[in-house]
Amino acid sequence: MAKTAKNRKQLETLVLGGILTALVIVLQHLGQFIHLGPFAISLVLIPIVIGAATCSTKISTWLGFVFGVVVLMTDASAFLAISVHGTVITVLAKGIMCGLAAGLTYNLIKNKNKYAAVILSAIICPITNTGVFLLGCVVFFFKTIQEWGIAEGYANAAQYMFLGLAGGNFLFELATNILLCPIIIRILNIKGKNR
Repeated sequence: MAKTAKNRKQLETLVLGGILTALVIVLQHLGQFIHLGPFAISLVLIPIVIGAATCSTKISTWLGFVFGVVVLMTDASAFLAISVHGTVITVLAKGIMCGLAAGLTYNLIKNKNKYAAVILSAIICPITNTGVFLLGCVVFFFKTIQEWGIAEGYANAAQYMFLGLAGGNFLFELATNILLCPIIIRILNIKGKNR
């Protein structure tokens, strides 16, 4: 009987992971139509946090990887034109790391308070996503970022990076994650109890 329950749990995790993977792909494509500044909003961070809280760190890291691949295919052309390897490293690293960070954060705190774990994962995911992106900008694209900042009227590259490239997007991603992730997890937990 225990083996059957374990197999059922593994199957549920696999199915939910597949659904969340599809959701990451769809949300990233839909995100192309929602812009703050020059870049699309990353609504896909929500299913990444959901994956961390409902499946595992492996699944949330996988979801981050899928997010990175879709970004490369849909929203990275400006950076690809400057440096293909820098873009691939930055975009995949930011996706993978935000999924890994969300999963590790959730696992670290879940035994004390699952909802606090969800909220903290919802906070750390966009911080990691944006932080790795900005780090990649400094390492691979700094000269171009300086030129873009001057062209946009910013005083320096740092101001452009924080206010022009990442600021509005980050605040939107952070707010939507903090607001929606705990609600979605609560709904999933209620649904799970009613089975």
